Amino acid sequence: MATVHLLVLIHGMWGNPSHLRRVHEIIQEVKGNGSEGIEFAVLLAQTTRDEGTYDGIDWGGERVAKEIIDEVDKYESQGKRVTRLSITGYSLGGLIGRYVIGILHQQKFFDKVTPVNFNTIATPHIGVPALPTALSTVSSYLGRKWMSRTGEQLFCADKWSPKGRPLTEVLADPDYIFYQALLLFPNIRIYANAINDLSVPYVTGAIETTDPFHDYRVNGLKIEYLEDYKYVIKSYNQPDSIKSSARRALLRIANSLPPVIPALRLTFPYSIVAFPFLPVLLPTVVSVVLVRFTISAKRSRARLQMLEANALAEERLAHVVAKLERELEAPVLDEYDDPRSPVSANPLSDGSESASLSRPKLTTSQLRSIESLNEIPQLKKTLACFDDVFNSHPVIICRCSKYEHHWQGESVLRHWADQFEL
Repeated sequence: MATVHLLVLIHGMWGNPSHLRRVHEIIQEVKGNGSEGIEFAVLLAQTTRDEGTYDGIDWGGERVAKEIIDEVDKYESQGKRVTRLSITGYSLGGLIGRYVIGILHQQKFFDKVTPVNFNTIATPHIGVPALPTALSTVSSYLGRKWMSRTGEQLFCADKWSPKGRPLTEVLADPDYIFYQALLLFPNIRIYANAINDLSVPYVTGAIETTDPFHDYRVNGLKIEYLEDYKYVIKSYNQPDSIKSSARRALLRIANSLPPVIPALRLTFPYSIVAFPFLPVLLPTVVSVVLVRFTISAKRSRARLQMLEANALAEERLAHVVAKLERELEAPVLDEYDDPRSPVSANPLSDGSESASLSRPKLTTSQLRSIESLNEIPQLKKTLACFDDVFNSHPVIICRCSKYEHHWQGESVLRHWADQFEL
């Protein structure tokens, strides 16, 4: 019987499989021939697309896990056997992937299938942290209000477990099946944007408590890149001689100017025609977006009511975890503060805005997650730096080929494909 190494690709919030088109193309180009005696195949997750991403990390995970089981069964009906499994998740897809492997492990899937690679790209592993910026404040409010169950989980406003802990913390708890499933993968690598990611800040994408890149143009940080992967960071360090205070002040002023969104970088004469209409166009666009969010969130909540009411929901992993948590004797958990209470990640912070950005106030839940995830011995981190883009979040996977600057992310994808073990 022919054997198959199955790679599952999971897209992010508001996404669909087309967002991972270049990811799919590059891995097929580099690894498509498989290895001796093993066929290589890719499954682009379909069941969490578009509005389905509103329904929560857990329900997204349930759907993708079923897709994987169905795909394995399909190969068996063709006289082939899936013997190896890898998962790569982009953005929200990385968290869904971490939930998926917990489901598969609970179902004894890995007794017959060998886990090989687990990768995430620009994934908010500890949820979305609170930063002292207007964008962060607005995003947190709107996200929890208009992104349904997923928004609550991403912003750690949910009480997923019976003890009131958010799902992102449970995913990172060594006592639970999600973390234990992750340990089964010999190759774990996360890719994170060092700068300019408007959706996934560095500390959550890279699973760190501080951000050395937040002010890198000013603080003198020197970045060295890998020779064969243009935007992938090889190393970074702080030089002994820092720029003068005057120089730093000038750079801060320059960097405080908001960059222009690529879609608004119009050439003459279109710029002359377009700009007078911006006061009308921008409120209209914002209104349309908010209406769409509201409608999508309502539809999601209606779907969730139906899903939760289904008798089969009792078989969900969430119920298994809840039962386990009730049975576990973990008095140390009772001593924890409210997991959503913010605490200083560094008590030595000078209180300035710059210091706050480099050391955001993370909750006790987020700090515990960072600590436990960084204890995984095989975890490797790779950072990308896209200096001249407004938002590096879509760039890192070449999400939209019509924008030339998105192609910068190809170096990251080729690094991922080259490190991928068949």
